[in-house]
Amino acid sequence: MDEQNEEIEAEERPTRGQVALDWGLTIAIPLAVGLLIHFFVLEAFIVPSGSMLNTVQLNDRLWSEKVSYRFRAPERGEVVLFDSPSEEGVVLIKRVIALEGETVDLKDGQVLIDGKVLEEPYTEGRPSYPLDSQLDPLNPVTFPYVVPEGHVWLMGDNRTNSLDSRYFGAVPVSTVFARALCTYWPLDHIRPL
Repeated sequence: MDEQNEEIEAEERPTRGQVALDWGLTIAIPLAVGLLIHFFVLEAFIVPSGSMLNTVQLNDRLWSEKVSYRFRAPERGEVVLFDSPSEEGVVLIKRVIALEGETVDLKDGQVLIDGKVLEEPYTEGRPSYPLDSQLDPLNPVTFPYVVPEGHVWLMGDNRTNSLDSRYFGAVPVSTVFARALCTYWPLDHIRPL
């Protein structure tokens, strides 16, 4: 009887190969799921500058989602992440102000879209003035400016300290890859965007 029990126990014990496979799958599956979420759904981001003060602070951590813009274009008022048009490999964060075909103008410190003053409580009264364009000195950004097809006009909320579309022009929608959802760190800065 003892020999039968030993044979049954031996058959139930996993082999080293089975143990290695189990451990490998236990590690690989969550890692793969995490990478898929990171590359296609959610991404953490550290705010690199003060251009969005006081909406988000320098070095705030925020969550961004990457799904929406696979199905639709960015909308006015959304805070977005995009590839810098002037520095390769740099990600910037700004607010969508105008959409393709709209005319942006800056007068008396205010932003006008198609001749109407844009209400912007997030600027906390900071004026919006033109900046010297550096992207293409031969074709500087001048106002009024018509946003080309397939582009958006982006500006930082901290208008007196933001290099944005006033500096580099409208940005191709194809370079906008995520919408900022909320800040999550530091704890006293947690809030939706």
